[in-house]
Amino acid sequence: MKTNVNSIIGKYNNDKTRLMDILIDIQAENGFIPSETIDEVAGLLCISKVDVEQTLSFYHFFTDKPRGEYQVYLNNSAVANMMGRAEIAKTFEEEVGNRFDAANQNGKIGLYSTACIGMNDQEPSAIINGKVFTQLTADKVKAIVADMKAGKAIEEMNNEYGDGQNASELVKSMVLNNIRKRGKVLFSEYNPAEGLKKALAMTPEEVIEEVKKSTIRGRGGAGFPTGLKWDFCRRSEGEAHYVLCNADEGEPGTFKERVLLTEYPQLIFEGMTIAGYAIGANEGILYLRSEYVYLKEYLEHILQKLRDENLLGNNIAGKDGFNYDIRIQFGAGAYVCGEESALIESAEGKRGEPRNRPPFPVQKGYLDQPTVINNVETLCSVVKIIQKGGDWFTMMGSKESAGTKLLSISGDCKYPGVYEIEWGTRVRDVLELAGADDDIQAVQIGGPSGACVSSKDFKRNISFEDLPTGGSLIIIGKERNLLKDIVANFTDFFIEESCGSCVPCRALTVIMKNKLDKILAGKGVQSDLADLENWGAKMKIANRCGLGQTAANPILTTLKNFREKYEELLIKDREFETGFDLEAAVAESCEVVGRTPNL
Repeated sequence: MKTNVNSIIGKYNNDKTRLMDILIDIQAENGFIPSETIDEVAGLLCISKVDVEQTLSFYHFFTDKPRGEYQVYLNNSAVANMMGRAEIAKTFEEEVGNRFDAANQNGKIGLYSTACIGMNDQEPSAIINGKVFTQLTADKVKAIVADMKAGKAIEEMNNEYGDGQNASELVKSMVLNNIRKRGKVLFSEYNPAEGLKKALAMTPEEVIEEVKKSTIRGRGGAGFPTGLKWDFCRRSEGEAHYVLCNADEGEPGTFKERVLLTEYPQLIFEGMTIAGYAIGANEGILYLRSEYVYLKEYLEHILQKLRDENLLGNNIAGKDGFNYDIRIQFGAGAYVCGEESALIESAEGKRGEPRNRPPFPVQKGYLDQPTVINNVETLCSVVKIIQKGGDWFTMMGSKESAGTKLLSISGDCKYPGVYEIEWGTRVRDVLELAGADDDIQAVQIGGPSGACVSSKDFKRNISFEDLPTGGSLIIIGKERNLLKDIVANFTDFFIEESCGSCVPCRALTVIMKNKLDKILAGKGVQSDLADLENWGAKMKIANRCGLGQTAANPILTTLKNFREKYEELLIKDREFETGFDLEAAVAESCEVVGRTPNL
């Protein structure tokens, strides 16, 4: 083990900021991170044991205990449940002989629940030893478990491949792209390196001005003007500048960037390179969620191909003095790392806890140097903007939202998948494209952190000025129990994914879930709704990052748009109800001592 740890750490030049990579490699070789390696890693990196433990303990996929030779992570998102997760979980438990999230009895197969894995268009789905298994059925599960019991390699368990590059030799995945609508920007004709070469014929300032002219706003959800961000970063003083591409894509219901990573990786890397040229960077980092590790070999191959073609490396495309390269940084399972400052912390090998701002990343970001962070979709769009001009881009979309938007559509519809629409498209038109019938109860726009809207809002537009979204759109049919199946699931998600740094996020989210459970149990009163609204308002102002500020949105937006569903569950003839059942609480202890509860 000592030689192994030495070798792994040496691979990363004994750099403590690469702790994430070091732990990922140790776990890949052992199946877990043995406790005896923690002291050794700390010593070799000249950091404290606590520094190693705090990173190890923060991320969902890191473990210091064996989780089984085969580790099954079954998605428990709302859409997975809508599509039949319960039957799949039951079949796994019956075939394996072990319950989910309980101790693994024989050390062979471990069953675990996990948050959305970016496969909402093909649920139920699971990750097994890094490989994705989609559209699971009871029969598929039985075959998978039989293969695991027989000791088959995970690669031997799949003989069906998806479309496009999913079927390539370096991916070999059953994942489907499900590209349903191609628009004028991201899924239009792409001539590799054309945008980069055009950018290199301009000055960095001219590139930034062209991006400003396009008025493109960040596609991750916040919508900050991209050109302005690049300008701020270029003007910031530092020993180095960095470009970080946010490919964490952890918002439940979002999978559009998975498709771009699969089918257009060169477009992404070209966008990162243009950004690097514009801000004066020498290094770019693609921060990629752990759930997409099955794409690693393929993406590394594309990066090497670009180096071979002089589109990465020194004097790129003949531009003297422009030296720039890109590396991939994997996460290890943490939704909060989609927040840009938490992403930076994680990329530096630490817990993914958001930073206080100011200073902003464009001033002090990665390694305390000026840093631009854009998501995959934004950087891909920039390539086309440089190719065709900012004015071309503004001819599409709405007044405050230029260009197109990728939507990840899932839930109760005939055609789940990825759609490229122009900003300003009405919700009802999107529903028609996806084959959603008239029996729709609600649409969740922007994932759990967004808004749940009713049919009265279907005439509204998807745009920054009306209904903004990072890309997730979940369609919810009338047969669903909106509060129990959707709102409770989303709230549990936020509780699980909180970094715990802010008290309101850590505590109030749990208190709000308890209040929701009380209402769902038929013990709620009118004042409970007022409490939820009051607490939710405090969440928006008291938490420091987007996760905490929007964690109450599943409850708040449904209280606003579906209040009647809460009202119909309330006790109408009283103003106060604790929801506490004393007899039920003491029943077990009374049974043990042979005492009647009411005595």
